[in-house]
Amino acid sequence: MPAAERELDKVEADLALARGRILHARFLEDRSEDPRELALVDRAARLYRALGDVAGEAEALFWVGCVHQVIRGDAEAAIPLFEQSRKLALQVGDLGIQAEALRHLGIADHAAGRLEGAREHLEESVRLRRRMGFWAGVAADQVGLIYIAAAQGRLDDALALAEEARATAGACGAERIARQIEEARARLRTPGDEDT
Repeated sequence: MPAAERELDKVEADLALARGRILHARFLEDRSEDPRELALVDRAARLYRALGDVAGEAEALFWVGCVHQVIRGDAEAAIPLFEQSRKLALQVGDLGIQAEALRHLGIADHAAGRLEGAREHLEESVRLRRRMGFWAGVAADQVGLIYIAAAQGRLDDALALAEEARATAGACGAERIARQIEEARARLRTPGDEDT
């Protein structure tokens, strides 16, 4: 019986996480929060923790953080969740969740004006995503790095990043990210531009 109960808890955790991720994707399309999402991913995290499933808990905590940061705009609540998610992902060698947590920590730093912290987080995410061969993710992180370089007054670095990101996105067919790169590049001021 205990083994059967554990197996059912694992199935429940997996299902709750999958449902939560679907609701998050729906939010990204229509920008309308479904209150079930937080309950689902939080339930998944608690079940994984009780099961001793470190990888599952790391992923679920990441999604709990996303609800707070992406949907509710509450970076203060999200940051410790991303940090814990990354710590657990490091324990099990999950490069994907480590990179995701780093990306979102970088986004939080950037929004708070902590540009150097944002840069470090995004550069580490890029390094991990390159190691995984996740080229669309590399290009997506580089979009953030372009804005950070520009905010730090490193225009040459920003332009070089834009060119590299454009090539990376083009090579892997990441059209949406390619559009984001062009938007970022268009915002860069070139020498001699006048403020309007």
